[in-house]
Amino acid sequence: MTGTTKGRALTIGAHMTVEQALDGARTPHRLKLARGAAGRIRASTERIRKAVRDGEWVYGVTTGFGSNAVKPIAPEDAPALQRNLLVSHAFGQGPPLPDETVRLALLLRIHALAQGHSGMRRSTLDALTALYERDVLAVVPCRGSVGASGDLAPLCHLALPLIGEGKARKGGRTLSAKAALKQAGLEPLTLSYKEGLALVNGMQVTLAIALRALEHAQVLLRTADAAAALTMEALAGRSPALDARLHEVRRQPGQQTSAQRITSVLRGSKLVDADIAKIPGKRLAPQDAYGIRCAPQVHGASIDGVAYARDVFAREIDAVTDNPLVFDDDIIAGGNFHGQPLALAADHMKLCVHELGSISERRTATLIDPHMNEGLPAYLAPEAGLHSGFMIPQYVAAALVSESKGLCFPASADSIPTGANIEDHVSMAPIAARRAGEVADLVESVLAIELMAASQAVGLRTLKPSRKSARVIAAVRQAVPFRAQDAPWKDALPRVKALVGDGTIARAAGL
Repeated sequence: MTGTTKGRALTIGAHMTVEQALDGARTPHRLKLARGAAGRIRASTERIRKAVRDGEWVYGVTTGFGSNAVKPIAPEDAPALQRNLLVSHAFGQGPPLPDETVRLALLLRIHALAQGHSGMRRSTLDALTALYERDVLAVVPCRGSVGASGDLAPLCHLALPLIGEGKARKGGRTLSAKAALKQAGLEPLTLSYKEGLALVNGMQVTLAIALRALEHAQVLLRTADAAAALTMEALAGRSPALDARLHEVRRQPGQQTSAQRITSVLRGSKLVDADIAKIPGKRLAPQDAYGIRCAPQVHGASIDGVAYARDVFAREIDAVTDNPLVFDDDIIAGGNFHGQPLALAADHMKLCVHELGSISERRTATLIDPHMNEGLPAYLAPEAGLHSGFMIPQYVAAALVSESKGLCFPASADSIPTGANIEDHVSMAPIAARRAGEVADLVESVLAIELMAASQAVGLRTLKPSRKSARVIAAVRQAVPFRAQDAPWKDALPRVKALVGDGTIARAAGL
């Protein structure tokens, strides 16, 4: 493959892991074709050429698109047909997708086309690869795909720089595609049979958005266990609810994982299971509120749900999703471009992440409530009444959880026919994936608020937390000091939120 990118190479056209894909999103890699891929690419290209020579009726090659498939296209009009597809379908709305998401979508599309079932010439694949390796990234509006005939609108935007059209990002600047190509030492390309269709038929933009939301979700799962452990310290909770025997008989793997994580964070704590006499105001109740006692059950269900979504996304990375596809001598029309698998998985992942925020907010509410917080002052203010302490952070957490609930309506439950009713059922997968990322962003803040409140609460105790909990508190203290009295919050929340998002809190807890 062509390109000037240095560093570790990624293999395209065979198998790519979730981690490899996400790594390729952060920075361009050199791309190399998998063994056997070049032969498949050559064979599929020749089969498409043969179909044109023989006058075969092949969708999108010798016919128009969508409901225009009944209209024949002369071979000499093939370049115009493929170019027209890109420029006419590149229509969208909303803020541009982040560079990392666009870079990932481009990598995923190259990987799918390199598997050799799409009828794309090697030279065109090389030109697309050069865009990735030299980091020429299309400006892609975030809205406009219904997730059925692939991500038609966003994938058209993604491919426009290949033919010198549209806008592109290069070196952190937005330029015309022609200027970006020139800066990268590249030339616009003329498309051949089926190549425009191959570029835009697929679910790689949705998959890129979903994979980045997945990366976020996986950090939040570990952080939620760290936050629950810290709140359990603050409330001088009881550990029997974490007993491994209890979780084994439920037989849910995520639940067992969550219980094990929380237990590992709490090891050595002087607060959990402390003598009631040493905790002024501690109630005699042998059980904690559900937010603490049932954290493994709730977090665990989310762990299992995100694992399901990850499996779907991992398979989709290696999927070939355009139409029609070439298999030896057969050209087969089908519907691999339909986004339903991604839609359902992204919707479920979104709900799983939301629940982490929902139960976290309840733990924060318990921490500030003098009727529930085991002898801590109201709102965790050392001098309650004169000072409001953490009253308003809990309000903010409640507002964020409520907004998150509104985003949890399943996008996959909706369908609006498009394409003159040829596309009579669509997945809305891009909406599901995008909302999954939005929910994750909200939950990141909710967990940050719990961590701030729990750190304050532990600071009001005389007994010491576990070594890992102390490390979590130290990380939080980088962003916000113990609050002996009311003072401007300034950027406390965004700073703690950043520690959640980059995995600092989870690493501090050893998770």
